[in-house]
Amino acid sequence: MRQSSDNDEHAPSPENPKSKIQNLKSHLPRTVVILGLVSLFNDAAGEIVYPLLPLFLTDTLGASKTFVGLVEGLAESVSSLLKLPAGWYSDRLKKRKGIVLLGYSIASLIRPLLALATASWQVLALRFTDRLGKGLRSAPRDAMIADAAPAESRGLAFGFHRAMDHGGAIVGALVAAWLVGIFHSDYRRIFWMAAIPGLVTLLILIFLVKEPPRNAPLAKSTASWSLNLSGFHPQFKYFLSILLLFMLSNSSDAFLLLRANECGVSAAMIPLLWALLHVSKALSSIVGGGLSDRFGRRTVILIGWLLYALIYVGFALASSSVLVWILFAVYGIYFGFTEGVEKAMVADLVAPEKRGTAFGFYNLVIGLGALPASLLLGFLWQRYSAEFALMTSAVISLLATVLFAFFITERRPEIEKASE
Repeated sequence: MRQSSDNDEHAPSPENPKSKIQNLKSHLPRTVVILGLVSLFNDAAGEIVYPLLPLFLTDTLGASKTFVGLVEGLAESVSSLLKLPAGWYSDRLKKRKGIVLLGYSIASLIRPLLALATASWQVLALRFTDRLGKGLRSAPRDAMIADAAPAESRGLAFGFHRAMDHGGAIVGALVAAWLVGIFHSDYRRIFWMAAIPGLVTLLILIFLVKEPPRNAPLAKSTASWSLNLSGFHPQFKYFLSILLLFMLSNSSDAFLLLRANECGVSAAMIPLLWALLHVSKALSSIVGGGLSDRFGRRTVILIGWLLYALIYVGFALASSSVLVWILFAVYGIYFGFTEGVEKAMVADLVAPEKRGTAFGFYNLVIGLGALPASLLLGFLWQRYSAEFALMTSAVISLLATVLFAFFITERRPEIEKASE
């Protein structure tokens, strides 16, 4: 929704800082802003828990590193499997808010129950259920953002949403660090606190989020749910195939937190390290999205993927806590240059009436890679060494980057025309 002054004679001049703020608002419809607030509070709830969960599993419950990989990999894979039918159903229903609300509700209610876990399998079950909620909400929510944002500022819209998401993670991690200072290694009490921002998430979603107006009438979607990609442009299929290879290198960040602990970062400092990562993510997400609007999605994603490979080499060679802090700061730039930009590319490559389904396929690919990537890295770490496991991930991601450079082009005119 574009905003304009009621009286042009009193509109601020281009040099006035207020004009820059109004210009930003004009590129960010209300729906995008409110969904950003939803993600901010939801991630604040999640990040009170997430950076401490690997330590809770290994130190409190005695789980192995392979089991840590199983928990995170399985949870993300199942989540992504659900995103495809959820996205397809939102296309068919032409209403997305109800599905989004259900997904956030499941996560907000389940997440604090980790405080009751007394065995590692219970953590697995609760993370599984939490991620089911994510599986329901993600594709319809991303489609709502794409529906609301004009094509020329779509990268900025997704970048803003990711920045708000990471902003919530910063808040959550700082709160977690504060709570660790109070409760020390009593992680259960800390996990209960995640219920508060989770409740705020649901209140915002219920009372403030409205279905965005369509920029263009949607063609009627009568297709049945399937894994068939025949109705999509070849560039979208190439993108998904190469993304799947890249995701085989993209294991859970829980391993990087464990690596940080091995390199001398104390348990009390882990939430602060996690907060630093999300500060970097938040700052670079808007920059990355804006750059993709100006210079193209392909260029920005290539930079991000190449940076990822170099960062994993750095984690493999790290031997001091100082280097770990630097690597986490740079690691955030990878996210800023890829998360929102990849979603903007998905929206560019498909017709509006297929966006929910397309985001479902995108997230399905991410999930299909998440479980084997985490299991592989956990196995190689335990069987050989952290250095060998992390270098293996770096090699896989570099191969995917080369393939992306050769096979993916920018948005083609016929795709643009088909999307209007």
